[in-house]
Amino acid sequence: MSDQQPGDHVADEENIAVEHAADRLAERFPQVDRDHIEELVDEEHDTFEGAPVRDFVPVLVEHDVKQKLAEELSDDRT
Repeated sequence: MSDQQPGDHVADEENIAVEHAADRLAERFPQVDRDHIEELVDEEHDTFEGAPVRDFVPVLVEHDVKQKLAEELSDDRT
């Protein structure tokens, strides 16, 4: 018998989706160190801790980190 709780499967799926978001961001921003991208993704994901609706968390994390990376790159150019 498994030791997983009912919500564990959902959390696992969310974590996998967030990892995929980090992969897409790394492809979109190859000039940014992968560790930095993962750090931003982890920080952003943590901001949704305790959110009652989890369905769109990976999409929101990817969106917010994409904006942060674009801003960082824009600041580097000026």
